[in-house]
Amino acid sequence: MHRQNWDDLRFVLAVAETGSVSEAARALSVTHATVLRRVAAFEERHGEPVFLRSARGYSVLPDKLAVLEAAQEVENAVMAVDRLLTGSTAALKGPVRITSTDSLCQSVLPGIVQDISAAYPDLRLTLHSANRHLDFNRLAADITVRPAEQLEDTLIGIKAGVLTFALYGPTAAGRADEKWLTLEGPLSRSKPAEWMRHALRKSQFGVGSDSFMVQIGLIAAGAGQGFLPTFLADSNPGLSRKPDVAEISVPIWVASAADMAHTSKVKVVSEQLVDGIRRVLG
Repeated sequence: MHRQNWDDLRFVLAVAETGSVSEAARALSVTHATVLRRVAAFEERHGEPVFLRSARGYSVLPDKLAVLEAAQEVENAVMAVDRLLTGSTAALKGPVRITSTDSLCQSVLPGIVQDISAAYPDLRLTLHSANRHLDFNRLAADITVRPAEQLEDTLIGIKAGVLTFALYGPTAAGRADEKWLTLEGPLSRSKPAEWMRHALRKSQFGVGSDSFMVQIGLIAAGAGQGFLPTFLADSNPGLSRKPDVAEISVPIWVASAADMAHTSKVKVVSEQLVDGIRRVLG
């Protein structure tokens, strides 16, 4: 594949993955105009459009899905080679990108990341807050700190602790028919959301959000009751734990792509993250 074709294809794949030119630009650290130009160049070179443009964003045209799937497989192989080459010779310096949920990024991880940065000043650590799972094959992250029952087959990781959820309501007395706050977006795949789908009726659901940090504010404001991580909610004076439902626990993993996990900088940062999480969460 010609180098220019490959470079343009990276931009096409980023838009296909995110469904948005702006999101693709952020993921690739380029401007919005650059993404538009490279996608247009790819489409012009091949004589036909790849995307359907709408108010909701960019979606791949059905007859182009197989082409992009094949291209993604090629990119995966190229990126794997790049990771192996750069990781095998890298010292403890350079960028290490860490992704985690907004709850952990705003409460548990900042101090731990700062400690790692102080101990290894040549590392350039980035803490990316995202409740969705990032694509490791696109080098969007080197390490993920993520609650999950188990890891995908493409990841290698260590259980660093346990994330415990409990039911909370506002400190002020709630109503007997208090609504349950729903978990939306990526949180809809969480273990508390799964419990709610099986245990509750639709008529019991009220306001929803895609963030436990937002959920805290909603519950404290009296919008209803809902599941929250205990390490966040137990110390909040606006919240009261409710004994109606048993706690739900999920392992917290520190993980990396299988072909990156044993590189020196990723291994050291991962070990430090595990130690820090165990120290903070007990």
